[in-house]
Amino acid sequence: VQLVESGGGLVQPGGSLRLSCAASGFTFSRYFMTWYRQAPGQEREWVASISPTGGSTGYADSVKGRFTISRDDARNTVYLQMNSLKPEDTAVYSCNAHLREINYWGQGTQVTVSS
Repeated sequence: VQLVESGGGLVQPGGSLRLSCAASGFTFSRYFMTWYRQAPGQEREWVASISPTGGSTGYADSVKGRFTISRDDARNTVYLQMNSLKPEDTAVYSCNAHLREINYWGQGTQVTVSS
């Protein structure tokens, strides 16, 4: 089983990034997919989730209206489109696959928002 995040980097405030999380080794289409983030010295924070069908999504209040989660089951990939980025969005972003008691995690990708 693997979850591999990509797309992080350094961006100026107000900019955009699209994160990807490529999955392998399990039946991706059956799993809830979630993005989390963790800033230095802070607890891990839930960012956004998408249901197995993609018909249901949820967002933390801090990112609602700026971030969009989506999935492509044909590519076994979940995305996080991040717009209007703020310095407080700086964190390591990780994806999670969840089905009942099963949880898989990626290693994360660094997002830094700074001028």
